[in-house]
Amino acid sequence: MNPQAKLLSITSLFLGSTITITSNHWVMAWTGLEINTLAILPLISKSHHPRAIEAATKYFLVQAAASALLLFSSMTNAWFIGQWDITQLTHPTSCLLLTAAISIKLGLVPFHFWFPEILQGTSLTTGLLLATALKFPPITLLLLTSPSLNPTLLTTMAVASAALGGWAGLNQTQTRKILAFSSISHLGWMTIILVYNPKLTLITFYLYCLMTIPIFLTLDTIKTLKLTTMSTAWTKIPSLTATLMLMLLSLAGLPPLTGFLPKWLIIQELTKQEMTPTATIIALLSLLGLFFYLRLAYCATITLPPNSINHMKQWQTNKSTKMLTTTFITLSIMLLPLSPM
Repeated sequence: MNPQAKLLSITSLFLGSTITITSNHWVMAWTGLEINTLAILPLISKSHHPRAIEAATKYFLVQAAASALLLFSSMTNAWFIGQWDITQLTHPTSCLLLTAAISIKLGLVPFHFWFPEILQGTSLTTGLLLATALKFPPITLLLLTSPSLNPTLLTTMAVASAALGGWAGLNQTQTRKILAFSSISHLGWMTIILVYNPKLTLITFYLYCLMTIPIFLTLDTIKTLKLTTMSTAWTKIPSLTATLMLMLLSLAGLPPLTGFLPKWLIIQELTKQEMTPTATIIALLSLLGLFFYLRLAYCATITLPPNSINHMKQWQTNKSTKMLTTTFITLSIMLLPLSPM
């Protein structure tokens, strides 16, 4: 891809996100989301592979529909209440439409179908942008409007997302699809606490990004897209593959690692809100996710696949791991002691 075009796309992504995050007016928020959508399209389709072109087309159609729905909900609110301010979204129909629009943008169940397909069609670096940076503007809109949203609807969608993210990830063999379903189940955790403690949603999102970024960067370094290639890639950079296991377990939410912090806080907050059954259900559903993270970790570190032919071991690379990757890896594993802060 042409460096100038790449620079333009990435600058537009920053611009679109900043406009949405800092806006007070619905039309400005919508403009930012549209700029984001148009800026990521060249990055999705840059490989010129039919899968990538298909992914870009799907992404455009889905995001355009969501943006139209968002604009419609804000117009309905302005029609009934006379307010274009984001925090003044109080009309029930508008709130319902907005929840649907943002759910489509984020890929929450039942609007999740596009996300795994698109992540599968793109490169790992673009997939990383789709899974982290592009989720931020819609989540900020959810945070700003959280007092007026319907808690029952959000809880139902959150539990469904956690369940589907777990179930659907079980039989996947493609690492990008597994990470897409993992993203869907984490969005469930963020949504369930949104109405009761919006700050916690934001913390969960930050920590999710912190754990997902090094996983994508590691997979990009060892050039792994399938579980079968993953099980032979450990010879390339053994130390990196060993830390990959810890990062995956952190994403699953096991106690001594960073990923335990958001789940612990969310379950604590839900029990404070007297929603113990919901907390129990969503905690049990995270076990499904744990299973496929463990399978990924198992493939990455412990096994060589049984091969009928003699399998060539891959050469160790003398390429050093990037500083950025190692920093993120450290953060994604060791942040739990900071939790009292």
